[in-house]
Amino acid sequence: MINKNPRILVTGATGYVGSRLVPRLLDQGYTVRVLARDPQRLQGRPWLPRVEVAAGDVLKSETLHPATEDVDFAYYLIHSMSSPDDFHSRDLIAAENFGSAAKESGIKRIIYLGGLGDRDTNLSTHLQSRQLTGDKLRSSGVPITEFRAGIIIGSGSASFEMIRYLTERIPIIIAPRWVYTRGQPIGILDILQYLIRSICTPASEGRIIEIGGQDILSYGEMVEIYAEVRGLRRYLIPIPVLMPKVFSYLMHWTSPVPGSIAKALFEGLRNEVVVKDPLAKTLFPDVHPVDYKTAVERALEDLETKQVESTWTDSLVASVGDQPIVYLGNTEGMITETRQLKVSTKPEAVYRVFTDLGGDNGWLFANVLWHLRGIIDRSVGGVGLRRGRRHPTDLRIGDPLDFYRVEALEPNRMMRLRAEMKVPGKAWMEFRVRPLEDSSSLITQIAYFAPKGLFGHLYWYILYPIHSIVFSGLINAIGKKAENA
Repeated sequence: MINKNPRILVTGATGYVGSRLVPRLLDQGYTVRVLARDPQRLQGRPWLPRVEVAAGDVLKSETLHPATEDVDFAYYLIHSMSSPDDFHSRDLIAAENFGSAAKESGIKRIIYLGGLGDRDTNLSTHLQSRQLTGDKLRSSGVPITEFRAGIIIGSGSASFEMIRYLTERIPIIIAPRWVYTRGQPIGILDILQYLIRSICTPASEGRIIEIGGQDILSYGEMVEIYAEVRGLRRYLIPIPVLMPKVFSYLMHWTSPVPGSIAKALFEGLRNEVVVKDPLAKTLFPDVHPVDYKTAVERALEDLETKQVESTWTDSLVASVGDQPIVYLGNTEGMITETRQLKVSTKPEAVYRVFTDLGGDNGWLFANVLWHLRGIIDRSVGGVGLRRGRRHPTDLRIGDPLDFYRVEALEPNRMMRLRAEMKVPGKAWMEFRVRPLEDSSSLITQIAYFAPKGLFGHLYWYILYPIHSIVFSGLINAIGKKAENA
């Protein structure tokens, strides 16, 4: 048993699993430190005041020592699946760097969440990378607890979103060969239980532990059960081919999951991911994973009640990979377009309006044009509008917001969005509001664009007439709605 209150380091704290793990570790009384490449992206997390924050990048080994110093246990929850084509080598470099830092700092154990699958069965690049990452961490000499899981079912997970959108939007599904591959899906709450309990389970040290839910199901059966829970009638027509590219393209257009991520996940469906070693039951007899249907019902309940703690899009690599975040400054060549509007209401009302933009709430003016821009972006491989919002009213730094990312928030004062659509340059949209002496407020809306090359300049000026109409209409609509609130 653990006799003192250990300090726990969580990597990937802005990701899907890490964002949910941190508050549960805090509730258990642990001292928690989180590693973040950009600490500002943690703003808005309700648990932020309760954790230690260390800035560091697993791809830059020299930045890791402050994060790993005086740490007892570390969770390694980093995976760059949606980075460029070299994500496999990047994963191994990151794991080697972190393992070395952990060894130098004397970390007692690393707890890693990897992927199920038999390595002798021609694993997909995605699944193979997950397992080789575990090997690389082990090579550091630090004891490892490696959990291997298959499809994670929970509100906001990429795998669940694929099932949800495929089933909700397509009544007749042409079912390629992968639809018959068996898997053992597991609910996110069960994943978290295993991760947390491993700290006080010394017998899990140095072990590879396969975990899954109660049911072993084909992907087709998962779709059918989801349809049953939702009261939908769906038909699967089997065909004897794999078609990962075709279905990844379909996901790209019918779900928030971009084709690059969908393709990696679909390719993994050629491999059976079923628990074959019952070790988890022996080590964690008090953890009783739920069946697939219950996990789906829980996820849908979270979506319906807007209680989504995290989504796969929370991680920065969901859209821009490992590119550095660019902050506004006095950059030569920056084009700005500023509009101001005086409104007879308080800043709080204006702030609520512009932070509610996007997702199902829409953009208040010329929604058709916003959706057209999203379609164009999606057609060239961009994120489009399908990511929506994590929550209809709550917003925090790092959240995706359609084809933007929330880069800065100052309550009742300012919101800055960084564009993540495909553009020949870098773009931002900023909204500010400040009080005036006569109990009114001044709204300032600024579009920033840093063009790349001649095409970037042409892009801006060709679209300027459209931007002029849309942006002018937007600030007026924000002011009108705030005054009528």
